[in-house]
Amino acid sequence: MITDVRVPLEHSQPYGTAYEQMLEKVRYEGAYPTRERAEEAVRLVLAGLGRQLTSDERVDLAARLPLEAARVLTAQIPDTQPLTGWAFVKDLAARSGASLATTRWDTGSVFAAVAAHAGPDLITRIIHQLPTGYALLFGRAELTPAA
Repeated sequence: MITDVRVPLEHSQPYGTAYEQMLEKVRYEGAYPTRERAEEAVRLVLAGLGRQLTSDERVDLAARLPLEAARVLTAQIPDTQPLTGWAFVKDLAARSGASLATTRWDTGSVFAAVAAHAGPDLITRIIHQLPTGYALLFGRAELTPAA
């Protein structure tokens, strides 16, 4: 096969079936008009999550995601100061130039697909590792112990 050397190898090959299915799930959940728009959301949100997750949860999530999604997640260096769920959305909005409402929508759409790959037990572990506010982003109730 002859390839154009100016095109990075990762862009010259089609995506894996699992990643294509993930993009279609995000496109459906988020009601995005195109697959490209869904992929923008996936890349933005997974990169942000990659900056928040550490330890076993990061490794376990990467192992359950499609390869292309896992690469986006693990390419990020975790922040030393984790963000709350709301600060996470604000950070993504600032990085993308999108509104807070659009970014919140993107986050929920992508996290729904991430949860489908990760399973409920790993999502629970992830939520417990992160500061407050992520349960709602994953579509779960944010329960706090009574004082």
